[in-house]
Amino acid sequence: MDMFKRRTPATRSMRYAVPVLAIAALGLSACNSGEVASDVPGTVPPVWTGESDPSAEAVAGDGRAESESGSADSIEGALRDAAGAEVGTVTFAAEGDKLTVTAEVENMTPGFHGFHVHTVGVCEANSVAPTGGEPGAFLSSGGHLQVDGRTEHPSSGDLTSLQVGEDGTGTLVTTTDAITLDDLRADGAGTSVIVHEGADNFANIPPRYTLPDGAAVPDMTTLMTGDAGGRAACAVLQ
Repeated sequence: MDMFKRRTPATRSMRYAVPVLAIAALGLSACNSGEVASDVPGTVPPVWTGESDPSAEAVAGDGRAESESGSADSIEGALRDAAGAEVGTVTFAAEGDKLTVTAEVENMTPGFHGFHVHTVGVCEANSVAPTGGEPGAFLSSGGHLQVDGRTEHPSSGDLTSLQVGEDGTGTLVTTTDAITLDDLRADGAGTSVIVHEGADNFANIPPRYTLPDGAAVPDMTTLMTGDAGGRAACAVLQ
């Protein structure tokens, strides 16, 4: 009659334990073929179906895809005065078909300052202009940037003036569609940005004013510099 005895929970456990042990043994034998066991916790690999990794798309959405398309690309430079001290930073960032220009300065003279992109990517404190003449602060950075053969004024590189407060600090955020990042890089040669000592009048001199001997108004100096005076700070853009 023992054969008809009812199976106890223990005997049922033994019956199911045998296949489980067999599966475990099979797994151990697979791990032993050239692999070394480790007790260091690892990470769970990402799993997805389809042709692309959805996590890559998520990362692209947070800004990296914009960087690849150029909309988040930028150029930054450190502004230094003629003594070599850093007095601020300037950033040109592509935003659609425009550049957003951000400048932050400190330890500068209060008031409005002309702010322009210049043609040569150097900032030499005591230097001679490419056209020659007497040396002066940052003169080797050349004149205002003109692109695509343009000759009109204001120039392509003329930007909104920078206003500095009584505490010597100033912040400017403006946009321009007259230049691009490629224009600023100039095939690797670079350009520069100058903060001038004085305000820029953008050659806005009414024709009712006249110069001696009936000379044309505005004169060439006003057209080329906006009468913004000397060069107070410079940053190389590459």
